Formats: sequence, C-alpha cells, structure tokens
Amino acid sequence: MIQKSNTPQNPGLLPPKANTTKNFSDIELCCSCCGENRMEESFLLRLQAVRDAFAYPMHVNSAYRCSAFNMRISKTGANGPHTTGRAIDIGVAGKDALRLVALALKHGMTGIGLSQKGDYTSRFLHMDDLTEGRPHTWTY
Repeated sequence: MIQKSNTPQNPGLLPPKANTTKNFSDIELCCSCCGENRMEESFLLRLQAVRDAFAYPMHVNSAYRCSAFNMRISKTGANGPHTTGRAIDIGVAGKDALRLVALALKHGMTGIGLSQKGDYTSRFLHMDDLTEGRPHTWTY
C-alpha cells in the first residue's frame, strides 16, 4: 500500500513524488487545493539551473495549480500559467529579486511577473518558460 502524504500542501489525496531536482520537493510544488503535482520536468530542470546560479535557497510560494484552484485565486482563470506546470512564484525581495530576475532571463525564463510592494514577506517573483505571448513582463 502506498502511504499518502498528509500535510496542508498535500492533504492526503495523492502520494508524494520523489524530488525531481535536488532543491525542490514534491510538497513545495504541488497544488495546495488538490495535492497534484503536474510540474513539467523540463521546466524544473531550467528552474534548478536558476537555483544553482542563485546559490541561495528559494522559497516557493506557488507552483502547480489545478484549474479549479487557479480560477479561485487568479485573474488568469482556469488556464493560467500555473496550470501548465511551467510556472512558479518565489518569495524574494529587494536586491535579491533583481538578481533573480537577471538569472531567470539568462536561463530562459520568458514570463516575469514582479510584486515588490508592501511588506518584504509578501513580495515575490513569478517565473515561467511559456512560449505563447512571450517574452512578457508585468507587475502586480
């Protein structure tokens, strides 16, 4: 019998996957609504290259989202970037955010969304490597 994860990130609905990269776990990457992790391996390899170049831990705010969850929390609706498994939000602020943007672009990220208003703990960087409508940048 497969033992299922029972955390707020993966509420016992699906068994956790093994880490795809050395720095990002299934629990960090799964949908906080349903527990699914449909992150694309090629995106995770690109993300790991960014993380290796950054050389510091990266706090994942949001990665894969099921369509239902994305509809509830995002203006992008049921088919937003996070539903593709090719997008992630990383908690980062100030000089580190600027450095991470440069590294993301260098490693092939094509969508960059930046939220740097308010309290440092709520600031983040969205990265994706989608092709349609890219390259593109925006602020929140």
